[in-house]
Amino acid sequence: MNAPHPQKVAGIDSTVPAPAHTAAPAHAASGTAPVPPPHAPGALLQDRLAGWVSDLTTLHELTERLAATGTLDDALRELLRAGAALVGARRGLVALEPADKHGPDTTIGLGLGRADLGHIETVPRSATSLGRILDGLPGGEREIAEPDLFAEDGLDPRHREVAARLGYAASYALPLSTEAAGLLGAAVWLYDEPAEPGERMRHLIGLYARYAAEHLARLLELERTRACMATISEELLPSRLPRVAGVQLAARHRTGPRGGGDWYDALPLPDAALGLAVGAVTGSGPSAVAAMGRLRASLRAYAVMEGEDPVAVLSDLELLLRLTEPARSATALFAYCEPAPRKITLAGAGHCPPLLVGHRRTEFVETSVSAPLGMLACWEAPSVELQAEPGETVLLYTDGLLHRTGDPADRAFARLHAAAAGVPRALRHDPDALVDHVLRTVLPDGRDTAASEEDVVLLAARFE
Repeated sequence: MNAPHPQKVAGIDSTVPAPAHTAAPAHAASGTAPVPPPHAPGALLQDRLAGWVSDLTTLHELTERLAATGTLDDALRELLRAGAALVGARRGLVALEPADKHGPDTTIGLGLGRADLGHIETVPRSATSLGRILDGLPGGEREIAEPDLFAEDGLDPRHREVAARLGYAASYALPLSTEAAGLLGAAVWLYDEPAEPGERMRHLIGLYARYAAEHLARLLELERTRACMATISEELLPSRLPRVAGVQLAARHRTGPRGGGDWYDALPLPDAALGLAVGAVTGSGPSAVAAMGRLRASLRAYAVMEGEDPVAVLSDLELLLRLTEPARSATALFAYCEPAPRKITLAGAGHCPPLLVGHRRTEFVETSVSAPLGMLACWEAPSVELQAEPGETVLLYTDGLLHRTGDPADRAFARLHAAAAGVPRALRHDPDALVDHVLRTVLPDGRDTAASEEDVVLLAARFE
């Protein structure tokens, strides 16, 4: 008669194997009935210690991998993968819904596509372990194991239908919370067959989940700070570009995670003129963003009063910076544009030269070499005049665009020139399409939107 099989348990088998014998019993040769030998002294304890060491090693490796993640999405995906390995599941999902309702809210699946997640979302929240945890329903403050969903008499009909359609028969869910931040979200792992993690694996996944929740809380605070800084930075820049006869405008701005000091501006001036400006202040974070806002506001005032003389505008800006923020420097470029004759007068202070993009030429504008604002006792440099042809675009940008490439300065300038020269003719009449093409070409593979310490600004003016 076969011995009964133990109940199926997900995860690592927590039973301790019997120790191996190194020698046969003395009575084996005599043919007498065998008598089980006693356990060697300390063998059981050694096996248990070996199991604990193995568990701790596994837990250490998984937490190290989690600690290496730097974004919420990466951390949530790593949490799902590690949790699946610990509880012996193949699929799962994690929902981030901070209890303070300040977001961000997101749901990520492991082994589940968008359509699968959509089907699960059609199940009433109160009928799922994930929903009971997120909504604070009775029993949702701790782990929820459902070892056999289809054996439950009170299973919601829609839940039964979705489980059968997606092919899962059991689940194990955990809340993700910390004492300081409260409930952050919940994770649930799905089994293809009736199963549940054993006591040993529940202990391990509980330890891992507590560490993961603390890590998620830190990343959540960082993400909120980044979003706040990006919002403040965007609010200090033009909400929309002006409409000026004879000129089409487009701009792109990418803010670093800490908030930087890169900025741009376009403002109508007396006599149907147009002022264009780009600049960057040193540093990052709230102080740099505030300095950027003050500098941009001051330049607008100077441009209205004496915009036809870009050197005077930047000289006044330099004096203001030196008196109000002596420990900070900035680069800036201001262009006074007359749309009807397509005449541009510009001056730069330590800033990158503009790029002129047309059907017959793509070239950098020769500007005088000058120091950034605030670097010398008194700044002044000659202005430069240029004549744009019909259909040509003047592209202003900050050095963050070049720095994000990771190339040396000469190669970064060459990359920018090649990107502008390679704009398809069909796109050159649209400054929005032109700046998008340049941005994606200079910073491919998502580097234009990826987190970076460098801000990026592009401002394009196409003359008709």
